[in-house]
Amino acid sequence: MSRAGEMGRPYQKTGLDSGTPGGVEAVADRFKAALTFEENKPDFPDLGSPVSPLRPHASTQTSSCSTSSGSATSKSVSATDAAVRKPGAGAPDPGRRCHSGELVGEISPTAAEVRDLKAAAHRRSGSGPLIFSGGNGGGGGGGSSSSTASSPVANALPAGNIFPSGKIGKTAMMPRTTPRSDVLGSGTGNYGHGSIIRGGMSGGGAAVSSGGDVGMGNLTGASGGRLDPQEVTRTGNMHYKKGQYGEALAFYDKAVAMCPESAACRSNRAAALMGLNRLGEAVKECEEAVRLDPTSGRAHHRLACLNRRLGLVGDARKHLFLTGQTPDSVELQKLQAVERHLAKCGDARKIGDWKSTLREADAAIAAGADSSLLLVASRAESLLHLCHLDEADSVLTRSPKFEDSFPFSTATKIFGMLSFSYFYIVRAQVDMALGRFENAVTAAEKAKQIDTRNIEVAMVLSNIRSVASARAQGNELFKSGSFAEACTAYGEGLKHDPSNPVLLCNRAACRSKLGQWVKSLEDCNEALRIQPSYTKALLRRADSYAKLERWAESVRDYEVLRKDLPGDNEVAEALFHAQVALKASRGEEVSNLKFGGEVEEVTGAEQFRAAVSLSGASVVYFMTSLNKQCTQIAPFVDALCTRYPSANFLKVDVDQSPVIAKAENVRIVPTFKIYKNGIRVKEMICPSQQVLEYSVRHYSL
Repeated sequence: MSRAGEMGRPYQKTGLDSGTPGGVEAVADRFKAALTFEENKPDFPDLGSPVSPLRPHASTQTSSCSTSSGSATSKSVSATDAAVRKPGAGAPDPGRRCHSGELVGEISPTAAEVRDLKAAAHRRSGSGPLIFSGGNGGGGGGGSSSSTASSPVANALPAGNIFPSGKIGKTAMMPRTTPRSDVLGSGTGNYGHGSIIRGGMSGGGAAVSSGGDVGMGNLTGASGGRLDPQEVTRTGNMHYKKGQYGEALAFYDKAVAMCPESAACRSNRAAALMGLNRLGEAVKECEEAVRLDPTSGRAHHRLACLNRRLGLVGDARKHLFLTGQTPDSVELQKLQAVERHLAKCGDARKIGDWKSTLREADAAIAAGADSSLLLVASRAESLLHLCHLDEADSVLTRSPKFEDSFPFSTATKIFGMLSFSYFYIVRAQVDMALGRFENAVTAAEKAKQIDTRNIEVAMVLSNIRSVASARAQGNELFKSGSFAEACTAYGEGLKHDPSNPVLLCNRAACRSKLGQWVKSLEDCNEALRIQPSYTKALLRRADSYAKLERWAESVRDYEVLRKDLPGDNEVAEALFHAQVALKASRGEEVSNLKFGGEVEEVTGAEQFRAAVSLSGASVVYFMTSLNKQCTQIAPFVDALCTRYPSANFLKVDVDQSPVIAKAENVRIVPTFKIYKNGIRVKEMICPSQQVLEYSVRHYSL
């Protein structure tokens, strides 16, 4: 049987035929066909690549008559048939296969006929009585065992189930005894001549061993019986339908190991890999299935779905129309939507409309290219040009590994560049913007190796090398104290990449050292426009504002830094001094303000009123030394005093100062109250550490 005919066979019931014995070739044919039955292909739910409702290819199946040419017993077939067939019964059914050693009729021969047959067999073989093989024996639970007699004359014993009594009964009336778990073991020649092994596979049919004709592997079950690929696949299908893709994959792996040349087994394994979102491996399995059977519509359909999800619309369309049938309408609509949004994305990129580029890339992903690394790169490139550097970097970092997502050819182009090259170019640009210059050069060089003739790739690589060189030279000059020369070096790098926030911030540092506060401020503003979360640029801008005595702007920047860096004492001290300078510039009293220190204990009412009336925030801690909760939270209050030096921390022991406790209506400890300029703004009874710190940070800045 041809492979194409085998793969296109309509659905049949599995198992060996009952009542129609077959030879070695028939067993092998039916065994191979069982692996490709629709029953063994998972009917899985939509995983982003729905199962194609493809109909099997039409194929014609012709019945063949397996004769035993060259066999020692072939000449006795007609005599045996004549002995067991009723006179006038007519010729045998021409649709049935004829095999030596088989009984075609269903009527038991007479005793005389039995004796004649035994004698004839004895004369032919020269050894022992002839053992007949029933058409439907009792040892296989419904499956028939047939044989060809191609072994030497001395071993010419027909294969099949052995009837214990030695008598030949009617085929349809064989005794229904408990099936034995015997299976035919691996022999040295044809199927049926191996040894008998206990512990065969359950399921009704006899498990086929690896003889010279069947071609199975040497896999055996735990009980010594041979594994049945059909049963292994069916078990995998059960797990698949339950969404247990990992378990299903384990069984499909076994089926592939047993039948590595089966396109159906490969296709099933690809389905499980898709369920586990291991798309690169699924592509490899589908490609192998197509190699084994180029007419496999299911494998082509899955490849179309996979390529569409990966954003490779050209390959997706090719496989969608290679199924040999009208493409699935749902899959075709998804593919067309992805193609449409990709085209718009490319048009917007050409004119530098990055908002539209980002919008169309998101739309293509939503339309069905949900695992496209190329669209991920397009999103990152758009975010980079829209000054969302951190988000662009996050998009690339969260993306799957490049090799896992694209295990196939790099010939596909996107936006005029080869697909791999485009991804590396975007990666290089994002790395350079974030100051990872060495990584940027490496990525750009990879892009150049892939797409050697692309002008855009060559230009990006040249710029990145120039910027990286200028930055390295400027850093060396800055370390040596040559700030003017370092400033010039950074400026050379900015000629190649005017929007590089790292070079702008480094040049601002040089200008600050040179006392050029206004120019330093300009560089910081430009760097923060490109990357608003750039901490170093914000710190240098706050310092530049302070040098220019623009205290309000300096305090504003330091307050932002204090929130972002709550444990940085240098930032806290700088904020405190900026706040003091701002108050002094407004004519406020600042002589009592202090930075840091310990928690001040208050014992009198007058002292309490004076302390909470100070400018800034005052945090009052009402406690008692005998309270367990107060003892536990006390070290944390001391830490807050150091962490937020601009706030005043006071401590009142309610046992030692009952007048203050009564005036403040404190009945439960620990209680915290926050005052600003003598006015209570917050009260907390037994707060958690997180709530307490949040409130202190909020009112102290």
